[in-house]
Amino acid sequence: MRRMILPLVFGIVGCLVLSTLGAWQLQRLAWKTAMLDEIEARIGAAPVALPNAFDVEVDRFLPVAVSGRTLGTELVALTSVPQVGPGFRVVSAFETDGGRRILVDEGFVPSASRDAERPGVAMEVVGNLHWPREVDRFTPAPDFATGLVFARDVDVMAAALGTEPVLIVARSVSGTDPRATPLPVTSVGIPNNHLGYAVQWFGLAIVWAGMTAFFLWRMRRGRGEEV
Repeated sequence: MRRMILPLVFGIVGCLVLSTLGAWQLQRLAWKTAMLDEIEARIGAAPVALPNAFDVEVDRFLPVAVSGRTLGTELVALTSVPQVGPGFRVVSAFETDGGRRILVDEGFVPSASRDAERPGVAMEVVGNLHWPREVDRFTPAPDFATGLVFARDVDVMAAALGTEPVLIVARSVSGTDPRATPLPVTSVGIPNNHLGYAVQWFGLAIVWAGMTAFFLWRMRRGRGEEV
């Protein structure tokens, strides 16, 4: 029996550690679900006027309404829409009625419409402020000669188009014929994998318990055969 104490303790401690990690992931799941619900409620709230100053974290997803006109200068961001296929987001330089220059993501156009004429037009835009986190070390550099960007880096796009570093992703556009299909901000792209992680940790705890029981059984059986 003394020979079995150490493996038994090791097995119990291992199960406790793995189960604790699983429970922690369930707590993280509850936290992340509440956060996503809060984000969805914020995204769909009534729009307000464009703030005079911005805080990237505080004002992310803030719903706003602006009126003004596009300036006829734009960038296109490579993207793809499920069940539609590849295409581009049209990000236009926009001047508000108050004279501020900002960026407006008008929405999606198919690949065939990338080079279509999109002159400056008056419009009213309802959407959400956003500073997408799309750039990583694998993102190609923008091709400003052709107006193509591979990720929406607000600072880079604003410098290229001569605007404030703020982007409104359109939820709806009125006052002119639609030139793109709006792709509103949602929480869909925010990962929430904590349930899967919890299942993995609890599964490992069960496997650990089974391996411990099997090992102890083999030790006891071997001891019995020696006797």
